[in-house]
Amino acid sequence: MAKLGIDLNRFILEEERKHPKATGSLSIALMAVEGAAKIIASHVRMAGLVDVLGKAGKVNVQGEEVQKLDELSNEIMVKHLSDSGQFYALASEEMEEPVFPEQGKDAQYVIAFDPLDGSSNIDVNVSIGTIFSIHRRINGGVEDFLQEGKKQVAAGYIIYGSSTMFVLSTGNGVNGFTLDPSVGMFLLSHPDMKIPQKGKIYSINEANAKKWTQPGLVEYIDRLKEEGYTARYIGSMVADVHRTLIKGGIFGYPADRKNTSGKLRLLYEASPMAFLVEQAGGKATDGNRDILDIKPTDLHQRTPVFLGSPKEIDQLLEFIK
Repeated sequence: MAKLGIDLNRFILEEERKHPKATGSLSIALMAVEGAAKIIASHVRMAGLVDVLGKAGKVNVQGEEVQKLDELSNEIMVKHLSDSGQFYALASEEMEEPVFPEQGKDAQYVIAFDPLDGSSNIDVNVSIGTIFSIHRRINGGVEDFLQEGKKQVAAGYIIYGSSTMFVLSTGNGVNGFTLDPSVGMFLLSHPDMKIPQKGKIYSINEANAKKWTQPGLVEYIDRLKEEGYTARYIGSMVADVHRTLIKGGIFGYPADRKNTSGKLRLLYEASPMAFLVEQAGGKATDGNRDILDIKPTDLHQRTPVFLGSPKEIDQLLEFIK
């Protein structure tokens, strides 16, 4: 196990040394993500003091109003990751089509990301975050993004809250790094993160309960209440999943009559978060199958999502199947 306080770059390089055939490309790629995250974090901290709060006056490919900080974060991610030369293509929740940077024409990886998850909470100073998912380049086209989540080579999120944390997995467990602003480095604070086998918190927007279309879901939530569970729902996926990863329980965003295929995006949100939760010993499902077994058919495909502790997910599946 890595030592507490080791900085993220050194951790990445030490992980690379465990693989004699490694080229160093993934290490540089992850460092590029880290660099972009630091820049976004600095803007988030200053958001109330400069003109980056509020709406940008346009809608994204999802049909949602774009926030100014959302747009800025996307620009930072695209520029920083493109300049690294380690990504053949970049896909963002904010863009209709992928970007194929000239600097990455010979690169080995593609990356999909949500530049600023929870943007509806920006103006009210609630925790928000960045989510990313890295796959190997296969054929050199859009289809490189349409791989099952279990084929991810790395996934992670950065949460901008009371502290800024970078949570990462390269398929060998999950580790969390907290940004020390005095030295400008992410330092290992949560080594080998493991989700509790059982929790006492459920996180779901019960205001939509009458619209849910998955049979048995209301009865399942009622059962959790009978068992003394506490409801905690923030409305930023990064924040809700981060709490679930640390404290256990279940996070859910089901399909409903308005969002018949679910609302969360498979590539940018569900798949990387499922990868992290499963690497930490948890489970993730759309109600019928493991999230990581789903092969995407579209860049902006949506899916129902339930993830968390094994006990809660197993119990959920008994109710909704």
